[in-house]
Amino acid sequence: MQYRCTECDHVTAKWVGRCPECGTWGTVEQAPVLTAAGGRSHRAVAPASAAVSISAVAADNTRHFPTGVSELDRVLGGGIVPGSVTLLAGEPGVGKSTLLLEVVHRWAETGRRALYISGEESAGQIRMRAERTGCTHSDVFLAAESDLDTVFAHLEAVKPTLVVVDSVQTLSTTDTDGVTGGVTQVRAITTALTSYAKAASNPAVAMVLVGHVTKDGAIAGPRSLEHLVDVVLHFEGDRNTALRMVRGVKNRFGASDEVGCFMLHDNGIECVADPSGLFMDQRPEPVPGTAVTVTMDGKRPLIGEIQALVGTATAPSPRRAVSGLDQSRAAMTAAVLENRAGLPLGQRDIYLSTVGGMRLTDPSSDLAVALAIASSFADLCLPASTVVIGEVGLAGDLRRVTGIERRLAEAARLGFTTALIPPGAKTTPPGLRTLEVATVGEALKALLRIAHQPTSKPPEVKPAARPGLKLVDGAPGRSPAGDNGQP
Repeated sequence: MQYRCTECDHVTAKWVGRCPECGTWGTVEQAPVLTAAGGRSHRAVAPASAAVSISAVAADNTRHFPTGVSELDRVLGGGIVPGSVTLLAGEPGVGKSTLLLEVVHRWAETGRRALYISGEESAGQIRMRAERTGCTHSDVFLAAESDLDTVFAHLEAVKPTLVVVDSVQTLSTTDTDGVTGGVTQVRAITTALTSYAKAASNPAVAMVLVGHVTKDGAIAGPRSLEHLVDVVLHFEGDRNTALRMVRGVKNRFGASDEVGCFMLHDNGIECVADPSGLFMDQRPEPVPGTAVTVTMDGKRPLIGEIQALVGTATAPSPRRAVSGLDQSRAAMTAAVLENRAGLPLGQRDIYLSTVGGMRLTDPSSDLAVALAIASSFADLCLPASTVVIGEVGLAGDLRRVTGIERRLAEAARLGFTTALIPPGAKTTPPGLRTLEVATVGEALKALLRIAHQPTSKPPEVKPAARPGLKLVDGAPGRSPAGDNGQP
């Protein structure tokens, strides 16, 4: 007998609590020793059903059925496929139960039965939340169960076409050893539910399983759990904002890089078809230190605004505070501005933030970060109709990013008239003027050409206190007189 890790398949001769290969606790289980294929004889067994041509398989039974929640249907590729198993994972309190209660309500409104099984709440608690969110349809059935055999009895009695299990870590079965929520129990329960959904006698049953996550954001349970199901979705959100996102990680029936946006309120959850307005600060006039960019979240272009604030040169150890951006890339961009463009930022505090709780990890926002810092440093404003897209290299060069045409089309759709981008764009949408720049220095020169002083600038602020950018040895930089403009 041997022991195998369920995470990395490492094999040991004896049981250990922690896998010596991947370092994961509680994943080493007993496994039978496999013999060589040549040492055994194979016996042909008559199949239960004959193999058929792929062209003879009816496709009507496996098409997408819309759930009625447009943003979720977008991520799923058009809806839920009968016989499929979907795993929805997210942090506690992010809104998984609220979203799925809305899904079963919309499902029941089309004349189909839905069964909501909860191992964490009673039926009365679910009814209380359903009344608050307006999801009290008579074709939605509730069951508070944690035993797998009892769950199957409910499935046979109700005959639903959609089943929600909230959550798979709370169910248990007496046919398998292990504690509730353990690796062995979760794998056995998921396997049993998947086999039930895909059985020939239940061709129209689709299942949605709710999964817990660990403290580092990974789905709790064995890694093989994601291989057993057909669709894996991550429900993300910040507790400080109402914005929620459903991100596709795996999808056997559609694209696996789609993103759906929602707003979580006290009375339920609603879809956000055009979330770009959530990530921009609405103001009548532009202010220094802001730049707008277009990021790609999966296949979805989103408009985001970056705000920067450059402090005075007083602290010996300057502070770099970043919110919503990759801190390492922001520090790299500031270093490129100082060494390649001549901006003396080494002794200054720099604060960077995004608007609306947006997270920008796409390198295409590097140029927007650079121009936001330069705009705050020189007290200049980018026009509100200008969008900035581009990746900054360590040599000060600008690199093209993927999906530039889709980004420009989104910017033109939202009314932007000028785009500052790296060279190489093949097509430009009508009504959008593109300014191609090859280096950070050229981008700062373009900033000097298109920027204007804000009309709300206080009259007591003297121009000498915040001198503008000027060309120093062919590159934009500060006046050589000194950092405060004094000789």
